[in-house]
Amino acid sequence: MGIIHELPVELSNQIAAGEVIERPASVVKELVENSIDAKATQVLITVKQSGIKSIEVNDNGKGISADDVEVAFLPHTTSKILTDHDLFNVKTLGFRGEALASIASVSKLTVVSSTDGKSATRAKFSGNELVKKETFARSRGTTMTVEDLFFNTPARLKYVKSLHTELNKIVDIVDRLAMGHPDISFRLIHEGKDLIWTSGNDNLQQTIAGIYGRTIASHMLDFENSDPDYEIKGYFSKPDTTRSNRSYISLILNGRYIRNFQLTNAVIRGYGSKLMVARFPIAVIDITMDPSLVDINVHPTKQEVRLSNEGHIGDLISDGIRQRLSNQNLIPDAVKNLGKKSITPKVDTYKPEQISFDDLETIDKISEPLSTATAEPGPEYQEPEIDQRVETPMTGMPIFKDLKHLHAWDQRLEQEVSEKVNVIDSKGNEEQPTKESDFPDLRYIGQIHGTYLVAESQDGFYLIDQHAAQERVNYEYYRKEIGKVSNDQQKLLVPIVLDYPNSESILIKEKKPILESIGLYLEDFGQNSFVVNTHPTWFVPGQEESTIKEMVDYVLNDSKISVASFREKNAIMMSCKRAIKANHHIDDREAVQLLHNLTKAENPYNCPHGRPVLVEFSNKDLEKMFKRIQDPHDTRESE
Repeated sequence: MGIIHELPVELSNQIAAGEVIERPASVVKELVENSIDAKATQVLITVKQSGIKSIEVNDNGKGISADDVEVAFLPHTTSKILTDHDLFNVKTLGFRGEALASIASVSKLTVVSSTDGKSATRAKFSGNELVKKETFARSRGTTMTVEDLFFNTPARLKYVKSLHTELNKIVDIVDRLAMGHPDISFRLIHEGKDLIWTSGNDNLQQTIAGIYGRTIASHMLDFENSDPDYEIKGYFSKPDTTRSNRSYISLILNGRYIRNFQLTNAVIRGYGSKLMVARFPIAVIDITMDPSLVDINVHPTKQEVRLSNEGHIGDLISDGIRQRLSNQNLIPDAVKNLGKKSITPKVDTYKPEQISFDDLETIDKISEPLSTATAEPGPEYQEPEIDQRVETPMTGMPIFKDLKHLHAWDQRLEQEVSEKVNVIDSKGNEEQPTKESDFPDLRYIGQIHGTYLVAESQDGFYLIDQHAAQERVNYEYYRKEIGKVSNDQQKLLVPIVLDYPNSESILIKEKKPILESIGLYLEDFGQNSFVVNTHPTWFVPGQEESTIKEMVDYVLNDSKISVASFREKNAIMMSCKRAIKANHHIDDREAVQLLHNLTKAENPYNCPHGRPVLVEFSNKDLEKMFKRIQDPHDTRESE
C-alpha cells in the first residue's frame, strides 16, 4: 500500500496560512488589499487588542455576490486571473487566491457583502467551515470581521509579539498602503481611538503629512523622471531631515509597496555626499511600469518582486533626486535652529541625591565626580571653593599646570570615592580596570597638527589621538553619570516638540521607561507628538534637541533594547559629542590633564568605538629606524 496521500483541505489551508498569515498585520494587509482591488474609495479598519481579539475591514467597494461568497473562501479561488498570460500582467494587489481561505482557516470570520446596496449576504466561518449563511442588509461594499485569530493553532500565538509591537506592524502596513493609494481614504481605529485618517483626495503630499506630520511633509521635495517604459515620481526629504535607518524609504510599484535593496540604495545614491554617514532620508518613491516587466509571483506576501532592468530604474531614481537637489539652497536655516536651542541659566555644580524609579533595574550608587575645573593652584595646593570652579568643555575635568597638583587632587578623589563600582556594559560583562603598572608613565612633549599628542616614557615615545583619548575619558564619566538617574534636570525656556509617525509614537510610548532610565521625560502633546520640558544637565549646551532625537532613535531602531544597553549607547554618544575634535589646538595644561585622566581610565587603550587611543614607538624601534641597530651581516669592522 502506498504511503503518499493528498493532504486534507483543512490542513493544507493551515499550511498556506503559515506562509501568508504570520501575524495580525498580515490579515489587515490581505483584507485591505482586497478592498483596494474592489475599487473602494473609503476603507475603515477597526482593531481590538492589536488585532488578536478582532479585526474589521469595512469598504464601499464592488462587493461579493451571493453566489461567490462561499467560493471566495475555497483554496486558490480568484476573480483576478484566468490564464498564465494574466499571471504576468497582474494589475491588482491580490491574485493568488489563498488569502481568504488561509485567514478563515485560523480564525472565526464573518463576511457581509452587497453588490447593489439593497440586499447583502452574511456568512460565518469557523476554521474554514461554513457555520451560517443568511440574507442581510447593508450598503454597497464588504465588511470582513476576523475574530479570535489563531484560536485553533495556539502554537502560532507563541510567535506573536507584545500588543504594542503588533499594533505598530498594523500601523506600518496601513501607512504604506495609504501612500500607495492617496486617492483612497484610509481610517484606522484601535480601541476607539483614531490612529490614521487620510483624506483620499489623491494628494500624496497631504497623505505623507497625515503619516509623518505636517512639518516633515512641508519640507519634502517633489521630483519626477521618466522614459518610455518607466515613470518615477514622489517626494523626498532634504539632507538636513534624516533618520538613522532605511525604513523611512517607501517604494511603491504600481500601487504595491515593495522591498528592494538596490532601489533603496538608488535613493541614497541620489543624494551623493550631501547625506551624513549612517543617516538616511525620508522618501516615498512611486514607480509606474508595464505589469509585464515585473514578476510579483516570487513570494507569498508579494512584497519581494523581480524587476526587468532594475539597474536602469535605479538610475532614473538617482538622477531625478540629484537633479532636484542641484537647484536647491541646502544651507540650514540658522535662525530656525537658533529658535530650537534652549536658553538656560547657569546651574550649581551641586547635584541632588539620586532617585530611583519603579520597574527599572537598580544600580549601585556611585559617588559624584568632582566639579569640572579649579582655580589656578598656588605654590602649595589649596582646595578651591565650589564657586571658584568653572566648567571646561574640553575635558570635563579639573585643569592643573603640573602633575604635583594632580596627585594631590587624586588623593582627595580616593577619599571621596570609598567604593569602587564596576559598571556593567551592554552585554552584561564587567569592564575590568587597567592596572596602573600596565600603562606607561607619560610625559607630555607637544601636539602635531592639532590632532595628535606626543608623549614619552622610559621605554619610548607615543602618539595619542586626542579625540579618541577624550572619548574614553568622557565615556567612563558619562557611563557613571547616566547610570545614576538623578533628578538633576535642566529646565528649557523653550520646550522641544517632537513629531513622529503613528507607528513610531506607539513604540515610543511603550519604551518611555527606557528613556526615563537616563532622565529623559517625554510628555504626550497631541496624537503623535511629544514635548520635552527638561533634560539632564550633562547634555551638551546647544545640542539638546539633536541629543534627544538620537536617544529616541536608539529605542526605535532596537525594539528589544535593554536599560543597560540603552545607557551604554548614550554614554558612547555623549562621550563623542564632548570630545576634542581633530585640528583643535590645546595648550600644555589641557594636554597634561588629558594624559593624566587617561592614565586613570579603566581601559585607556581604546575609545568606546574600539579605535586605538595611542600607538607606541619603543626605543628599539627608534634605534632600528635610525640604523643604530644593524643586522650582523651588515656590520663592518672599522679600519
